[in-house]
Amino acid sequence: MAEISSDVVKKLRDKTGAGMMDCKKALTETNGDMELAIDFLRKKGAAVAAKRADRETNQGVVEAYIHAGGRIGAMVELNCETDFVAKTPGFKQLAHDIAMQVAAMTPLYVSREQIPQAVIDKELDIYKIQAQNEGKPAPIAEKISQGRLEKFYQETVLIEQSFIKDSGKTIKDIIDEETAKVGEKITVRRFLRYHLGESN
Repeated sequence: MAEISSDVVKKLRDKTGAGMMDCKKALTETNGDMELAIDFLRKKGAAVAAKRADRETNQGVVEAYIHAGGRIGAMVELNCETDFVAKTPGFKQLAHDIAMQVAAMTPLYVSREQIPQAVIDKELDIYKIQAQNEGKPAPIAEKISQGRLEKFYQETVLIEQSFIKDSGKTIKDIIDEETAKVGEKITVRRFLRYHLGESN
């Protein structure tokens, strides 16, 4: 039987997320047949679950970025599904870019879902009062307040912010681009931003 090349093993690992030794064994057992090897891994439980929206992302990196002569710093935990993807240059670059974004743009939340309802209600109240003070009738004030709330999301929610390196894209866009490249779900789990002298 032909020797199983490391390229073929890597290709199987890319497709399944299984370990290198598991992939090699699967290919050896199936005479190098990729589809049979994937089935073999699934039966053994070594392959990651079939692609789905709720896939677990428990691998990844914690990336730090320090800016402005050590006065501002940020840490981001960026997650993916496999250790293999976590070690790729593209994934590491994405984590670095997001940490830089946090340092530069001071987001408060990763996603809209993290914003407490009380904060949203308070913002809406402020926007309604502002619109009414500008002489707008109630239905128009309501529309204006909703528009201003969207702007609030774009400023405070990390994944909705314009990317500092390319204002035509949001952080969600650059995460989606990397997701498409690696074929794995990528998520920002959390971040921290430090500014010298400020309490978090």
